[in-house]
Amino acid sequence: MEAISKSSKIEKIIKFTLITIVGTILITISAKIKIPFYPVPMTMQTFVILLIGITLGYKIGLATVTLYLLEGIIGLPVFASSPEKGIGIAYFIGPTMGYLIGFLFAVYFAGLFKYDKGLINTFLKLVFSVSFIYILGLIWLGTLIGWDKPIFKLGAEPFLLAELFKMLLLLFLTPTLLKVKNLITIT
Repeated sequence: MEAISKSSKIEKIIKFTLITIVGTILITISAKIKIPFYPVPMTMQTFVILLIGITLGYKIGLATVTLYLLEGIIGLPVFASSPEKGIGIAYFIGPTMGYLIGFLFAVYFAGLFKYDKGLINTFLKLVFSVSFIYILGLIWLGTLIGWDKPIFKLGAEPFLLAELFKMLLLLFLTPTLLKVKNLITIT
């Protein structure tokens, strides 16, 4: 009986590790799909962060995003403009740090919420979740480049239409993502 329990525990750890690594790969790929803007590029990361939260839940979602951030901080070229604009901690503390930290809050809330109250409710939960990326991103950007600059115009406005499209896409994908979540749940 004890051997089965240990075997089951090891299988859970392996499954958790593989899911987390695949998640970081998805975030990295989404970081490299970008439209260059200054000072922050437009990527598909917000879409993938929320997708991970919905599909994996907040615990595995947080582990995945934390691992992704650690990969970037130690110098792996996982961030949107790395290695061309630097790597490691030097890149991390640049203009995108607030957005990157916002990923943790976004994946947490996207993974925590229940999506069973209709389209409008789901849409509002997605907007709430992604708002942390922009709020923390703008706060850091303003701190870094100065509040005398047009922070909202530089760090949020160019992305809002694309963000709306991503939220609408996620809105209609959510029922499918919840089915996937049931298939990969680690119990």
